[in-house]
Amino acid sequence: MSRPCVSLESVLCAVHGRALLEIDHLSVAEGERVAIVGHNGAGKSTLLRLLSGFLQPVHGSVEVLGRTLDRPLPPGELRALRVEVGQVMQGIHLVGRLSALENVLIGSLGWITGWRSWTRCFPANEVANAEGALRAVGLLARADTRADRLSGGERQKIAIARLLMQRSRLILADEPTAALDPSAASDVCRLLVNAAANASLITVVHNPSLLPLLADRVIGLKMGRIAFDLPPAMVGEQKLVELYRPDMGSNRTYWGASAIPGSEAGVEAFS
Repeated sequence: MSRPCVSLESVLCAVHGRALLEIDHLSVAEGERVAIVGHNGAGKSTLLRLLSGFLQPVHGSVEVLGRTLDRPLPPGELRALRVEVGQVMQGIHLVGRLSALENVLIGSLGWITGWRSWTRCFPANEVANAEGALRAVGLLARADTRADRLSGGERQKIAIARLLMQRSRLILADEPTAALDPSAASDVCRLLVNAAANASLITVVHNPSLLPLLADRVIGLKMGRIAFDLPPAMVGEQKLVELYRPDMGSNRTYWGASAIPGSEAGVEAFS
């Protein structure tokens, strides 16, 4: 049996005595598609930061792509992890002054070293690959257009084309359709799943109607804990009502966190 792509055991993330995330066990297999749902402040973005190495737990075991992330990785290992973990964020982090093609080529910087990476002088085969990625998302005709002149849906498709260039083993998507109309959202979901054909995909989802498009497994987070872990077909209206209903009696604190070295370093109030 192959090693899981993601494995969490007895994980606690806390700041100023407040528990942000408490997960007893979570495992994601290679090639699996998982959606994360939950209210604001449920711990969804905290979980993605944990899996990308931007945040370390107060205690517990975190393993991503065979690397242990319980403590900060050395710079070289962190760079290697970031090459293998692709991210698509709702903020659509493109370089506005660069063309669509140049933004897509940025996805290959993890594989290109030396002067070519410093000057963004990409080999002809990488340029051809980038054009192929743009063709895959239907935007080859916009290759020379500056990113800041594209629509929101087009920019998100460019981000997915860039992801294709990165050739990630794990893709983390944080509400990638949040600012898109329903038609554009469906297109982006389809392209994102295609981009993850050879990778594991974990997506924070704000619209429950998109769950069947994005995932074969849905994890509901409530107050930092896993409330359910089910196939999309079993996540009905009642489950979602219970998940999003305020629970005033569950304002948990972890008073030992402030006494643990490093428990507050670099941590903010994540949703």
